[in-house]
Amino acid sequence: MKKWMIMMFAAMMALGLTACGGQNAQEEAVQEAADETPAEDETEPDQTEETLFIESLNGNQEETELEVPYNPERIAILDMASLDILDALGVGDRVVGTASTSLDYLQDYVNDENIANLGTIKEADLEAVMACEPDVIFIGGRLASSYDALSEIAPVVYLTTDTETGVVASVEKNAGIIASMFGLEEQVDDLMSDFAGRVEALAAFAEGKTAIVGLCTSGGFNVLGNDGRCSIIGREIGFENVGVDADIETSTHGNEASFEFVVEKNPEYIFVMDRDAAIATEGAQLAREIVENELVMETDAYQNGNIVYLEHPAVWYTAEGGVTALDVMLQDLEGELLSE
Repeated sequence: MKKWMIMMFAAMMALGLTACGGQNAQEEAVQEAADETPAEDETEPDQTEETLFIESLNGNQEETELEVPYNPERIAILDMASLDILDALGVGDRVVGTASTSLDYLQDYVNDENIANLGTIKEADLEAVMACEPDVIFIGGRLASSYDALSEIAPVVYLTTDTETGVVASVEKNAGIIASMFGLEEQVDDLMSDFAGRVEALAAFAEGKTAIVGLCTSGGFNVLGNDGRCSIIGREIGFENVGVDADIETSTHGNEASFEFVVEKNPEYIFVMDRDAAIATEGAQLAREIVENELVMETDAYQNGNIVYLEHPAVWYTAEGGVTALDVMLQDLEGELLSE
């Protein structure tokens, strides 16, 4: 009897130890899994997009895909149209450096002591650009030759207007590209909402009317076609630009034309941009003094009071492609044409 009890007790002890051993093994396995699983407050946050590809131009003015930082914090501006769009999108507080400009609606950036002066839209101060440590740089066509040098500092976004598709369409496209860098694409429709109707009203006025579009510079008168500055007048507004055959390409500063040519064409309207006023040339002759000579006085445009001096030449000459710039340009035309 005593021997049997001893054997039973030994068996019970063995079972107890086995159960404990299994429980301990399970607890150890659970603990090891817990050690390998990070605590809830230690999990990594969802990863946000760090870069994206946008459509831009390179130094040869060829379309390319450019990798840029998403939601850049430090922006260097050497193009007034791009600064205009950034301002309209509400991200102007990211600007750490800008080229100088006389445009009144962008003076807050020029006069801010915390924003570095980076030179001009024609000549960048590369050392100043480097010193402001930008995440991205915006340029226009005047700085295409500096594209490679600036690209050594940061990605260079080079946008321009396309006269084939039109200024309005170009502004919308460029605003969309810039907005995509900040996740603000939904704002673009609101920014562009009233332009189509305004262009339509001007186009209704212009239907069937002829015009010459010219640029006054250095005492002379250059005729502009539909392939560059002020092309909105002929392409989108729809005046028949009878000066386009003065020469084939007029995109930069137009082609110098004699006033006999103007008289020969005898347009119903003459639109004049004063380049010297746009760039504040000291001592320059006023556009009105150049244009309103004895020859031009013979034209229908002069005799009917239809010589239109674009009120904001600096906007037309240095900032075409911006949202506010487009608004100002249309106002210049509306004030002269639709108030009649």
